[in-house]
Amino acid sequence: MWTRRKQGALSRSTDSLIGHGGNLEGKVQCDTNLRIEGNFSGEIHCEGTVTVGELGTVRSSIKAKEIIIAGKVYGDVTADQRLTMTETGQLHGNILAGTLSIMEGSVLNGSVATAEPPAPLLSEAHTSAENAGTMDKAAKRAAKQQAKREAG
Repeated sequence: MWTRRKQGALSRSTDSLIGHGGNLEGKVQCDTNLRIEGNFSGEIHCEGTVTVGELGTVRSSIKAKEIIIAGKVYGDVTADQRLTMTETGQLHGNILAGTLSIMEGSVLNGSVATAEPPAPLLSEAHTSAENAGTMDKAAKRAAKQQAKREAG
């Protein structure tokens, strides 16, 4: 019975926290979510969500699946899926994100680029090819009719 609980406890992921009043400098790489309520300087690479709380200040580049900014960030950010800036959020740096949500009152000083939309689905591409084939046939038919009129 003890082994079952230990195995279940080992498989759960734990979020990371840099608490209010804490100062951390360096490089952070994590597979889970990261919340920053204190001060951080360095570099952040996260497979989960990075949240900069209202009291948090980050002087760093951030690369994560999702980024939520409610505090201050000085550096470039890359969000694979979504970047959200709350009404208290400040970003002084460039953005590259899949989707972007900026609430009224937030501050953004930098450039914004969004990721390219996904390629059309195979069925959409097939439909487009069929339509192109239909247009080609119609054009061929019109050319034949024009040739017949000129000949006779």
